[in-house]
Parts: sequence; C-alpha cells; structure tokens
Amino acid sequence: MNNDKLVLGQRLRRLRRDREMTQTDMAASLGVSPSYLNHLERNQRPVTAALLLKLAEAYEIDVRSFAAGGGTRTGPDELAEIFSDSLLGDLGVPRYELAELAHNMPSVADAVARLYAALKEVDRNPDLASGGDARALVTPENWVRDYIQQHRNHYPALEAAAETLGGALSDPLSMAEPMRRRLKEAWGINARVVSQTELGNASQAYDSERRLFLISSLLRAENRTFALAYQLALTEFSDVIDKMVVDAAPPDQGIGELLHMSLANYAAGAIMMPYGRFLKSAEEYRYSIDRLCGDYGANVEQVAHRLTTLGRAGARGVPFFMLRVDPAGNISKRYAGENFPFSRFGGTCPRWNLHAAFQVAGQAVTQVIETPDGQRYFTVSRTIERPIKTGLTTGLQAVGLGCDLKHAHKLHCADGVDFGNPAVTPVGPACAICPRIDCSDRATPPAGRMLAIDTSRKTISPYPFVTG
Repeated sequence: MNNDKLVLGQRLRRLRRDREMTQTDMAASLGVSPSYLNHLERNQRPVTAALLLKLAEAYEIDVRSFAAGGGTRTGPDELAEIFSDSLLGDLGVPRYELAELAHNMPSVADAVARLYAALKEVDRNPDLASGGDARALVTPENWVRDYIQQHRNHYPALEAAAETLGGALSDPLSMAEPMRRRLKEAWGINARVVSQTELGNASQAYDSERRLFLISSLLRAENRTFALAYQLALTEFSDVIDKMVVDAAPPDQGIGELLHMSLANYAAGAIMMPYGRFLKSAEEYRYSIDRLCGDYGANVEQVAHRLTTLGRAGARGVPFFMLRVDPAGNISKRYAGENFPFSRFGGTCPRWNLHAAFQVAGQAVTQVIETPDGQRYFTVSRTIERPIKTGLTTGLQAVGLGCDLKHAHKLHCADGVDFGNPAVTPVGPACAICPRIDCSDRATPPAGRMLAIDTSRKTISPYPFVTG
C-alpha cells in the first residue's frame, strides 16, 4: 500500500456521517484541524499511515478493511452481484470500475443497490409496478436491513439506556420476574400468560386501554422473558426509539414501524444482556454460547444476535456476522459487526456447512472458510427451535455465526483448530458471481462469462468458463 497516494475522502466522510459527527468533532478526536479534515474528505490530501492508526484507535475500525473499502455499505462484491444480472451482464463492467464506484461514490452505489432491489421485488410481485409510487418497490426488510448495517448493528443511545435499566433488574435466577414487577410498579402494566386461543395469531399483545400485556403460553421460557424485555423497551425507551426512527427518515409508515420494532428488539436483547457485564462474561467464557445462555436466561439465537452488537468504542467484542435460515434455505436474518462475506441478494455458498447443522440438530458444526479474495473466517452453525411450535413443521431453523480467523483463538468452540495450518474450505458468494473455476458444487454458470464446455471431456465443475 502506497500511503502517499491513499485518498479515502468518501470513506472518511461516510464514517463521520455514520457516527453522526461534525467535521469539527471528528477533527478534534483525531487531533487535526477541521480545514485539514475537509481537505481529506474532498480528496485534496492523502490519508497518511499515522492518521489511519488514529482512525483505528478512535473508532475501532479495521485499517485494512477501511483502506480497501470495507467501510462502504454497498461494496464491490454487492455491485458485482448486481452487474452479473442478465439485464446488465453483456456490459462486461470490469471489477476495477465497480470498486471505484463503491469507494469513491458510495451514495451512488447505494442508489444502484436500492434500484436493483426494487427490480427484484417487481420480479416477485409484478402488481407493484403499476402502483405509480416507486417507494412501494423498496421492501421494508431491505430498507431496515441496510439501515442496521449502516450502523454496524450497534446503537450507543439504546445501549446506554438498556445497560442502566438491565443492570438494575439483574437477577441470578431470572430477569422475567424483575421485569414484570417493573412494568407493574413503574408503568401500571400487568403482564399475564394466557392460552394461544386468547391471542389468535399473535404471540404477545399489549392492550393499552386495560394496561394489560398478554404473553402466549406456547412461548418458550426464554422467549417469554424476551417478550417482557420487548414491552419494557417500548415503554421505557419510547422517546429514544421515536427519535431514532424520525432521524432515520424511513420512506413510509410501514417501514418506519418495522424499524421501530427492530430497534425495540435490539433494546430488549440489551436489557436482558447488559453490555458491560455481557462482554465481560463473553470474554471470560471465551464466547461459549451455552454458558452465556445459562447465565442470562437467553436462547441460542438471542445470544448469537447479541454477539453481533458488541461494537462499543473502547470496549469492543469479537466482530461476528450472523445468518439465520430455514430448512428450505430461506434467509430470514443477516447481521454483521463488520463485513458479511456472502451474497447480499442471493443465498449462501453450498460449501458452507450451515445446512449441515440440520443433520445433527442441537450440535455445533464448525468450519474454516476462505472467500475468493483470500479472507479466512471461522464459523459455527447449529439448529435452533422456533419460539412457538405449530405442529405443522419441525420448528427448526439454523443459525450461522462467524468471524475473521484472526479472532478465532478467542473462541471456546475453536479449540483444536491448527491456526498455522487449518483445514480450509474454499467458498464464494452466490454462484452467479463466484469466480471459482473448479467447483463441483456450482449450481449455475457465472453470469457474464463465456462457457468453455468440451463435449469430449467432462470437468469437475458442471459449468466450466473462460477466465480473464
């Protein structure tokens, strides 16, 4: 890396805006003048190695990832996935141009990603195209997911409020009873467990007129506790959450309500697992999920999700990414403390053993994977049960949790891995954009690549293609 020519203006501006800081505030934290920072953001000055180290110390960013563009929301991999679509594949846009777009014009890259997501939504639901309002094509889950990733799934204001409240309610047996009392004594809300027939298709419901919070008797114990924490978050932190939603400026009411629910869910996890104490426990137990579940009365999914949120400046945990899938491969959750190494719009790589967890329900399945750019990650996957069993399905889903291999020595489940010479499984993004040639698991040919099939011989991959 030639630091004399390292211009990172757009990434620096994005970092500052994501932290909701003025140029004066960031300049003070870095020990530079606001005018110098302004020159940096306008690419009129290069970013020096010394300043990169200050950025890493002040904001706990990965220098290599930041300098390579990891601070962008829509990176080169996501753009490559978009431009591999049959609609655009014939353009043959080279990767270096996509990298320049992601790094130097991140807002434009985000706009391209939003338009593509809208196009995919039209494919799924053509009726939306005739509505006349383009905002209808921005699906709530995509908008909220992008908002969450923009903030690296960490919200300091909610963490501070939840840590104070959760610390006051901590109980070595269960937080459920202290939270129930808090709702009753501080807010006049009675919490009651009732039969599922009384709730219809809801698992929990709050009746504001009767000041009554109802919880389904079919919810598992950990999910009942989480339900109480969710209602407490809605009640205690209403002003904080309302302001966050207003500041986020969602495009319509439905997306705003989904964001509001997502932030309340986040706060509920933070109440059950207060930041400082939870991080201390995680490090003491070497991130043993089972021990953390036992200490905090939480289930595997709740703990796994909480582990992706440990991004507090000066007290950061291992930066995990998390994925949740059902047996059919549908992805219902994606969270990342840093970068997420898989496809944004498609599924997962078949070589990642996330789905193998369904074959050994309840057991942890570990793996070291390597992405096409040479990055290595340690992953652990295991099944979880849905909050309520309906009797119509197995009730099982799978959660995959992973981190950069450089952090894996901190994990209890990585004991026994030879970090000097680990067994590594090459993986990739969605098959349509994966550059790996000799992959026997390839499900589709790579978009925009000419096939190189020789009828007189069969190759390991069912879709060999021309490189270069």
